[in-house]
Amino acid sequence: MTKEQSRYSRLAHITQIINAKQDLREVLQQVTTAISEEIVQCDTVGIYLPQGDGTFRGYVGKPESMSGLTLQSQIIDPETDPLAAEIVETRKTVYIADTSKDSRGDRRAVEVFQIKSLLALPISYEAELFGMVFLSDYGRPMNLEPSEIESVEAYVNMAAVAIQNAQAGAQKEKLLTEKQLLLDLTCELSSCTTIRESLDTCFGYLKRAFGAADFAAHIVKPSNAQQDNPMKFHANDETTETEWKSHLAGSGLGESYSTGLVEAVAQRHLIRLKMEGRQELLLFPLVAMGKVQGVISAICSGEPATAFEESQIPLAQSIVDAIAPVFSNLLYMEQLEVMVEERTSELYAANKRASSVIESITDGFFALNKEWEYVFLNKHQFLPQKKKANEVLGKNIWDVFPETVGTIIYTEFHRAMKERVTVRFEAQSEEEDYWYEITAYPFDDGICCMLKNIKEKKKYEKELKRLANLDLIGQMAAGISHEIRNPMTTVRGFLQLLKTDEQLVRHAGHFNLMIDELDRANGIITEFLSVGNTRTSDMKMMNLNTIINDISPIIKIDTFNQNKQIRIYTQEVPDLLLNHNEIRQLIINLYRNGLEAMEEGHTLTIGTYLENGSHVVLAIQDEGGGIDAAIIEKIGTPFYTTKDEGTGLGLGICYAVAARHNARIEIETGAKGTIFFTKFPVEGPE
Repeated sequence: MTKEQSRYSRLAHITQIINAKQDLREVLQQVTTAISEEIVQCDTVGIYLPQGDGTFRGYVGKPESMSGLTLQSQIIDPETDPLAAEIVETRKTVYIADTSKDSRGDRRAVEVFQIKSLLALPISYEAELFGMVFLSDYGRPMNLEPSEIESVEAYVNMAAVAIQNAQAGAQKEKLLTEKQLLLDLTCELSSCTTIRESLDTCFGYLKRAFGAADFAAHIVKPSNAQQDNPMKFHANDETTETEWKSHLAGSGLGESYSTGLVEAVAQRHLIRLKMEGRQELLLFPLVAMGKVQGVISAICSGEPATAFEESQIPLAQSIVDAIAPVFSNLLYMEQLEVMVEERTSELYAANKRASSVIESITDGFFALNKEWEYVFLNKHQFLPQKKKANEVLGKNIWDVFPETVGTIIYTEFHRAMKERVTVRFEAQSEEEDYWYEITAYPFDDGICCMLKNIKEKKKYEKELKRLANLDLIGQMAAGISHEIRNPMTTVRGFLQLLKTDEQLVRHAGHFNLMIDELDRANGIITEFLSVGNTRTSDMKMMNLNTIINDISPIIKIDTFNQNKQIRIYTQEVPDLLLNHNEIRQLIINLYRNGLEAMEEGHTLTIGTYLENGSHVVLAIQDEGGGIDAAIIEKIGTPFYTTKDEGTGLGLGICYAVAARHNARIEIETGAKGTIFFTKFPVEGPE
């Protein structure tokens, strides 16, 4: 009696769960528990639900896994399982009391799990099959009575009701979701202002309906259009029409695609074209105001065997129907805009030709009236504070550039305006750091002015001047070094000989001083030769950091002796084609200049790093008082020095070494110190 009460209690609980519309899995789990524990007490019970491809997959049951395989991973295929096929066909319960005498069960499962008896039931309601239930024991028969089978069928019928209710609820939710989706689509389409925007909105909602798919639109052109192709192509990505057709050709639809488009326009309804495997191409005509305005194409983009489901088609058609009137209105507006553009294109072209001549001038150009007001200026004309041309039109040039009043620009412009003559002159813009070659000539009652930037020209002139000085030093060094060194060597030798004379011992200090001065003169000659040399030898692939590490002890001793600090940081940089001794001399010259520029207690910083992957940079930074702008212009000029005992060749040697390594030296200076950057190209010297 207690068992019967428990069974009725279980039935009531399951009925309550079904009526409460709770989770389907919970309901079916209750059913399997009741069957296996209260009715037949079997070892295995599993509910299998259809998958859409004709097979059935495990959903709930016990045990949850067998031999390492979960119930959810088990598939029953009626095409290979006779018992499942019979259940599908007859919708009737099958009880195999002895599997050794009945071969309808899956023989592999029977043998592996030693199934002696098997009960299989359909989960059906009103001839509709919702799934199947299988019961069995391990190693012994279940010996079911007809009443027990009937009880199991009662529970399975409740499972059928639960599944039917779940499907009905899911269908209701699907309809509500689709209705809300269409309302959202209508709302978004109402704010679309272009065809492209409306199509993108349509493609987005079609993707929500179909999932993984590619979309394109073909707009039917007016019958009076001159183009051979009657349609205009739009895709939902960067795909071109050629790439789209190539994709279709690879799927076997190259020839029938154009035919399908024409057919969709003519018949005004959906056209479905089969592709390789189970893939499909759908062609939806956009019908509005009784006219086909275009065709939207949808193609599966998933696995080759993927096709559109029938349940997806109505929603997609509703989306296309919703966009059709919006699309038609936007297309009409676009056609009106095209007509307006065509009627104004000639005027626009004439205006463009008139201004393109001046705008094509890559130099600054502007025109002033007799009141010194801007009447025209091109896009290359510099304006302060990043102003635009339309912001200064009609304004006085001397209000825009007040700093030029009283300069050569002010004087020459007034001469051109007053005397009506063409003037040419050069001027430097400190704000832009540009050099300008300016031409001003009369125009109507005002003047026109052209400003050509010659900054690079000035830079090249400066460089040529420096190279000319180096070349002169080279010629001098080559010409006089031999002639001077020979007598100097002779004099030095006799001085050393005189030092050994006992009668002249009291003059040994004088002899040493003269020898030191001769050696100093010889060093200057060597520097001459180094500055004037335009080629280098003994170039080897080596790392700049290695050279810095080699001379770091010398640097540290120098800084310590001067009561100053040194900080060396080196980042990983690629090897370069270098001359070890020359780069060593360059570093020594630069760091000693930096030390001399600083007070005691300050820090000198030496570092290397890779800039933009193209240059290895050697940076030497001091904490001195900076360099005067007037001095910077002369840095590197041979014989120019600000030191009392300097030769003016130290930085000249650095520039020469950099030039021989196809490198360049750049300087940043300010009140807090100066940085010398030596930038070596990674590809090596030319």
